[in-house]
Amino acid sequence: MDIIRNWFRRYFSDPQVVILALFLIVGFAVVLTMGHMLAPVLAGVVIAYLLDGLVVPLERRGIGRTWAVLVVFIVFMLFLLFAFFGIIPRLSFQLTQLVQQLPDMVSRGQAMLLKLPERYPNFVTDEQIREFMLAIRTELGSMGQRVLSLSVASLVSLITLLVYLILVPVLVFFFLKDKDRILGWLASYLPRERHLSTAVWHDVNAQIGNYIRGKMWEIFIVGGVTYATFTLMGLQYAVLLSTLVGLSVIIPYIGAAVVTVPIAIIAYFQWGWGSEFFYVLAAYAVIQALDGNVLVPLLFSEVVDLHPVAIIVAVLVFGGIWGFWGIFFAIPLATLVKAVLKAWPRKEPEAGAEPAGAGGE
Repeated sequence: MDIIRNWFRRYFSDPQVVILALFLIVGFAVVLTMGHMLAPVLAGVVIAYLLDGLVVPLERRGIGRTWAVLVVFIVFMLFLLFAFFGIIPRLSFQLTQLVQQLPDMVSRGQAMLLKLPERYPNFVTDEQIREFMLAIRTELGSMGQRVLSLSVASLVSLITLLVYLILVPVLVFFFLKDKDRILGWLASYLPRERHLSTAVWHDVNAQIGNYIRGKMWEIFIVGGVTYATFTLMGLQYAVLLSTLVGLSVIIPYIGAAVVTVPIAIIAYFQWGWGSEFFYVLAAYAVIQALDGNVLVPLLFSEVVDLHPVAIIVAVLVFGGIWGFWGIFFAIPLATLVKAVLKAWPRKEPEAGAEPAGAGGE
C-alpha cells in the first residue's frame, strides 16, 4: 500500500492535475457521446483552426481581422466548389469504371493463377487456387450488396450532405470572425488557476498546428504530382489512384506500402509485365522518396518526435475509436498524450526521506 500511496502522491498531489484531467475527460466524453450530433460543429472547429493559420499572417501584414477572414474564407469556398464540381465527379466516374471492370480483372487473374500449379506443382495445387478464387468472388459479391444497401440510403445521405455543405461553411466563418470572443467566453467559465492546462495547450498547439497544416499541404502536393505523373504516363484511373496516394501520407510507413498494391494491380492489367509497368512503379517510388526526404523536412518546421511504434499504436487505437478521422488525427492526439505526460507535475520525495518499508526491523 505504501508503494501505491507514494506513487499517488508523486503524480496526483498538484491540484492543477485535477483541472487538466477534467479537461481531458470532458473533451473525450463529448466527442465519444455526442460526436455524431456535433459533427458539423467539430468539422467547423477543425477547418477554422486550419484556416486561422492563413488569417494570422495576413493580420501581421496590417490587414484587419475581418478583411483577412473574408479573403481566406472566399478562397476556402472557391476550393470547396472546385472539389465538389471538379474533382469528386471525376473521382466517382473512375470509381464506377473500376467497379465495372472488376469481374474482367478477376477472370484474367484467375486465368493467370490457374497456370501456377503447372509451373510450381510442389507449392500450389488446383484446389488451393479454386478456394482462393471462390473467396475473392464471395468478397466481391458482399461488396456489391454493401454498395446496393448504401445506394438505398443515398437519399438520406444526400440530404445530410447538403445540410453539412451549408452549415459547416457558416460555422467556419463565424469561428474565424469571432475567434477572440468565443475563446473569451469559454475562458470565463474555466478556473483562473489553470497554468498546467495552458502550458500543455501551448506545447500541443505549436506542434499540432504545424503538423496538420503541413499534412494538408503534403496531401495536395503529393496527390497533384502523382496525378500529373500518372496522366503523363497514360495510367488508367489517374484521379482515383492519385487521391489514394495523397491520402496515404496520413498514415506514415503503412499508407505508402498499402497504396502500392492497387497501383501495381491496375498497371499490370493495363500493360502486363511490360516496361510501362516498371516505369510506373519506379515513378511512384521516386515520388515517395522525394516526399520523405525533401517535402516533409520543408513542410514540417517542428518535427513531431514520436517513435514509429507509438505512431502505429496511435493509428490503431484512435482509428478504431473514430474511424477515418481518428486515423487522420492519430499523430496530433498522440502528440497531445505525449505533451500531457511531459508536463505532468511530479512531486519528488524529500531529500533524506526514507523509502517505504525502510527503517528498523
